[in-house]
Amino acid sequence: MIAKIKKYLNKNRKSLIAFVLTNRQFLSFVVLLLIETSCLILLTLGETAWSFKSVFFDLAIILLLGSIGYLFKPKNQYIYFQTVMCIVTALCIINGIYYSFYNSFVTVGLLESLGQVNTVTDAVFDKLSIFHIIYIIFPIIFAFINKSLSYHNYFNYVGKIEKGKKNFGTVMLVGIIVLCINIITLTSTDVSRLVKQWNREYIVERYGILAYHINDLVQCAQSQLSSYFGYDEASQKFVNYYTNREVEESDNEYTGIFEGKNLVFIHMESIMGMFLNMEINGEEITPTLNKLSREGIYFSNFYPQVSVGTSSDTEFTLNTSLMPALSGTVFVSYYDRNYLSIEKLLKAQNYYTFSMHANSSSMWNRAAMHKSLGYGDFYSKEYYDVTEENTIGLGLSDHDFFEQIIPYLQDIESNHDNYMGTLITLTNHTPWDGGDKYGEFDLTATVERINEKTGETETVVDSYLEGTKIGNYIKSVHYADKCLGEFIESLYTYNLMDNTVLVFYGDHDAKLATKEYNYLYNYDPVTGKLREEGDEGYIEYDYYANELNRKTPLIIWTKDHKISKKVDYYMGMIDVLPTLGNMFGFSSPYALGHDIFEVKDNNIIVFPNGNFLTENLYYNDSKSEYKVLKDSLIIDEKYIEDCKKYTEEILEISNNIIVYNLIETEGAKVESEEESTS
Repeated sequence: MIAKIKKYLNKNRKSLIAFVLTNRQFLSFVVLLLIETSCLILLTLGETAWSFKSVFFDLAIILLLGSIGYLFKPKNQYIYFQTVMCIVTALCIINGIYYSFYNSFVTVGLLESLGQVNTVTDAVFDKLSIFHIIYIIFPIIFAFINKSLSYHNYFNYVGKIEKGKKNFGTVMLVGIIVLCINIITLTSTDVSRLVKQWNREYIVERYGILAYHINDLVQCAQSQLSSYFGYDEASQKFVNYYTNREVEESDNEYTGIFEGKNLVFIHMESIMGMFLNMEINGEEITPTLNKLSREGIYFSNFYPQVSVGTSSDTEFTLNTSLMPALSGTVFVSYYDRNYLSIEKLLKAQNYYTFSMHANSSSMWNRAAMHKSLGYGDFYSKEYYDVTEENTIGLGLSDHDFFEQIIPYLQDIESNHDNYMGTLITLTNHTPWDGGDKYGEFDLTATVERINEKTGETETVVDSYLEGTKIGNYIKSVHYADKCLGEFIESLYTYNLMDNTVLVFYGDHDAKLATKEYNYLYNYDPVTGKLREEGDEGYIEYDYYANELNRKTPLIIWTKDHKISKKVDYYMGMIDVLPTLGNMFGFSSPYALGHDIFEVKDNNIIVFPNGNFLTENLYYNDSKSEYKVLKDSLIIDEKYIEDCKKYTEEILEISNNIIVYNLIETEGAKVESEEESTS
């Protein structure tokens, strides 16, 4: 093959040189775009993800796009090429910034969510760097090339000899050939992942950013058409799944223990389980949560199952026991569907339902979505006195939020026999720039260090975590925990919620960079340097360690502390509804989660990107590899395949419910079938 290529090049050497000399603008366009798209992969996924596979897919698409330029006269081709380049540059900038937040790539559906950016401007600028806008140099370079070519009378010369239609056909054919070669190299797994688009990182790594966005456009168009053409298949799968699956009946020590009690969720922004019971300089980071975890039922292996909707995804999965949408976010794109939620199930038992959040009601479209979920009232930003003095980060501080909601809670308790509500905190949202408003929490380290000049040992104060991103986060967590403690004290002071079960949960992890955790685990204050592999005390913090660290606290607590227990079962956010439902006496026939006290160690936690977690392993779907969680455990391949099949089924059924509004349109069939078999 190589010999044939060399022979072809030698035979057509003069023609190739002539093509290069008379197509310099086109070739500049191709080379610059190829470098630009490669830069995006390198700056997001890293050099290990860069491969010739993605480069050749991008090359094929660039050639196909570039061929269209030959349909214009040479002097007018620049406008077309530069327009394409500017569009690709905009995509690279948007994806670069988006990846910093979500470790994923943007979709057409998510562009609807860009309106959320105005409420998190500080967080955007906090993560913005020169690498996010470096892509603008490519259209600038292209403009200089065009100017240089014009100066040397290139376009007048080429205009006399160029055969546009012939060049169009030739380049188009080359592009198609390169594309076909790429397609031939695809495996069935590659094709499956492209079609399902669950793992966007994998698609960009394998196909390149341009193919990813073209596929996303196709997927978006399909989702729009599916409401017309895909409904029958989706509804049939929906009915078959729910009528054929084995109905889970909960009958355990927790059945009905909270019937008749009120239920209040405390939605704790970005609180991570790894910081519970952690101390720095002898001071607990989360003394309140530590105490609550000892007094209530504490789930130590609890994982949110969020996609790009982050906090909003958690609200949805917790309340409906469904997974997030595979494209876009439920709160923005699918808020007008009929979902069966905890709010609606308790409303049927004459509970008053409410939500409280000191941010704008338009954030994540909560004004509409909370109504759709079944909340009766939404106490959003306009219900609070928000000033510059009591603002931290994105809005009202947790201290003032908890203080200002007390009168509302008193009114609710006075006027309603039973109620269910959600209190959504705000302070611990990125960018954690509260500074002195967080209060004192010492992140320095006093150590004995050898003076390199004198050779003597001296006592020094090392900055350690002070001034680092993870250090600022820890200060914010400590502040949020303190405010939570003040709120608990207020409940006792004002005799509130005596007949109420409080459920505290972290909505998602902090989404910090891996290097921040590496700094936490491996910085040695004694030497003032990071430990490296092979050093004593070095802790490896790899992809799997980071994924397993994404768990957040879940605590079920009452003021009388009647139940105190630590639960180590692996549990997902979609398991909350069935678990609490067994305790309170409600259930949803559409819940995809499980009562954790029934399924116990046999649970499979499904993540929106196709990954899954069990008590035995964490499976990385994009790489088809896994990490065993138990020493000396041998994993059977059938176990992996069964878990993968379950994961795919859960994601498909859940997404069909969301996209096609199947609970409203087909739910009666499922419920009638269940009644006939019960």
